[in-house]
Amino acid sequence: MNRLIPKWNNTLSCKNERYKLQRPKIMDIQILQNFLKVARTLHFTKASEDASIAQPALSRQIQQLEDTLGAQLFKRNKRKVELTEAGLFFKTEVERILQQWNDACTRTEQIHKGVAGEIRIGYTHSAMQAFLPDMIRQINQVFPNMRTRMFELTNLQQVKALENKELEIGFTTNPVIEGSIKSKVLLHDNFVVVVPIGHPVSQENYNDFSVFAEEGFILPPKDESSLYVATIESICLDAGFIPKIVHETSFASTGIRLVEAGIGITIEPKSGLRGQPHGVKYIELKNIPQKADLTMLWHKDLEKQKPQLLNLLLKA
Repeated sequence: MNRLIPKWNNTLSCKNERYKLQRPKIMDIQILQNFLKVARTLHFTKASEDASIAQPALSRQIQQLEDTLGAQLFKRNKRKVELTEAGLFFKTEVERILQQWNDACTRTEQIHKGVAGEIRIGYTHSAMQAFLPDMIRQINQVFPNMRTRMFELTNLQQVKALENKELEIGFTTNPVIEGSIKSKVLLHDNFVVVVPIGHPVSQENYNDFSVFAEEGFILPPKDESSLYVATIESICLDAGFIPKIVHETSFASTGIRLVEAGIGITIEPKSGLRGQPHGVKYIELKNIPQKADLTMLWHKDLEKQKPQLLNLLLKA
């Protein structure tokens, strides 16, 4: 059975009453601004001088505005000009609309210049513990209209998110960098071994990393932080053993808690261990060539999109 498709015209029907549809009425921003000048001064001559427009032309604009609205905005006689009730309402609404317009124009320009909008930042535990809070504070101070969104991600997740432009900036440790990603090492840090508080090895009696040859290690998954894990493995190989991995976790805070519980030991950058639990202790590896390189990553397009922000972070 064929359905009849109604043909719509420029009317709407409701309970057998018909309402004529009117097209949206377009008003020039300048006309609204001139209306406000008259509404605030209640004097056409002063308003026309302020608007740099001839008084007859200003009067015509107001008349056209009233015709468009279908409402009288001013009571006029030879002695004075007054706003009608409709005019008072319209004045309040136009002030609000123009403020929103000005705010939108300002924010659009700021976003275009890269000093407003949103910045999405990926980070690892070490960066957050070391220097990232101070950087975020600087961003908020210098760019008060810039909102920051933070994501704790692994090295691999950050690189992929940067390549896909899901992040603007990443902070990682010993990342594998490729493609359109650019980088700068912000801090060369010593590694530390994290062991339970009752472990027999301490900073005072530590001599050589080979003392940990029989320990179980808690490390990140190699497929998520390949260069970082390879660096730790090289520390073990230089000491004459291959690390026995008893648990894998992408998050340093989880690894440290497992150390505290006696599951194994782990290795972290020294600067990333602020405010950790009292059930662990640290042994700094001072005399080895391997270092934890805390690195800032960004997509090359950021240099054009937010150059001022990028320069701020690179100089921090």
